[in-house]
Amino acid sequence: MTFAKTLLRLGSLLSLATAAQAAYAIQDSFDQTNFFEGFEFFSGPDPTNGFVKYTTAMQANGSSYAGYANNGVYLGVDYETKNPLGGRPSVRVNSKKTYTKGLFIADIAHQPAPKCGQWPAFWMFGGPVWPLGGEIDIIEGVNMGTNTTYTLHTSAGCTFSQDSFSSGDCNAPGTGTIGCGAPSQDTRTFGDGFNEIGGGVFAVEWTSQAIKIYFFPRTGPMPDDIAGDAPNPAAWGAPAASFSGGVCDIDSHFKDHQIVFDTTFCGDWAGKVFSDDPVCSAKAATCQDYVANNPEEFRDSYWLINSVKVYSESGSGAVRRRRFTA
Repeated sequence: MTFAKTLLRLGSLLSLATAAQAAYAIQDSFDQTNFFEGFEFFSGPDPTNGFVKYTTAMQANGSSYAGYANNGVYLGVDYETKNPLGGRPSVRVNSKKTYTKGLFIADIAHQPAPKCGQWPAFWMFGGPVWPLGGEIDIIEGVNMGTNTTYTLHTSAGCTFSQDSFSSGDCNAPGTGTIGCGAPSQDTRTFGDGFNEIGGGVFAVEWTSQAIKIYFFPRTGPMPDDIAGDAPNPAAWGAPAASFSGGVCDIDSHFKDHQIVFDTTFCGDWAGKVFSDDPVCSAKAATCQDYVANNPEEFRDSYWLINSVKVYSESGSGAVRRRRFTA
């Protein structure tokens, strides 16, 4: 092998290594200065059949369900009205832009405290017909839960099986409503455990090879670059959950995602398991009865978001404006 060929081969290897660990560049940043410019209020019927009435931007502002507080973005619910007609008023916001792959970092100071009948979530999904564009659930739990469950929902034909964190058919049992989940064992990821330490940072790295989710508690070690313009998740250590391997073509099952924060009540999950919770079932005959008659219980049912940042690989990444309703 000649010297010139040796240099050529080394150069090719370096290029491959660089591509495998491509840098991320900041694409969008949302915080108290511009959050409601980048997110829109969803006020349609709850796709999960919850006892909730999502408010418009005008309604949320007028009733102080959404705004700015403590240098963060506040998204709350009604905690004063007894027997609200049509459901308890709440807020759901979706990012105006959609994203396909990238790095998503959310610094959150507070999430809704666990309450019977409640179902808060921080998630991403693609439309217009769910679950054809896939869904990534980052923070989600119901009733008096203490841990989040990282979950993917897809159309048929997506199974992860070669990863130590998670496995299974993400479309099971055929409607996409169960998905494939990786329950967190860390009580700091959800509810009281999260709020007691001042929150933390969740990150999702979405590539063609894997969807990885990281969690860094406020009181624990935090990567130095996580708040910067060019973070490197390859140096962060093991993720909290990783979906890879199996027979899932990520690029065909996940695309055009909006970023979502919401708090709903009862519905297809919290309502269905309400009677199975010994604490909640002792409080009321049904989930809706409890949520309707105990508004004061939901005073701490709010999100306080410091920032949401989106990074694209080497500054690239498809982004387009679309409106979805589910």
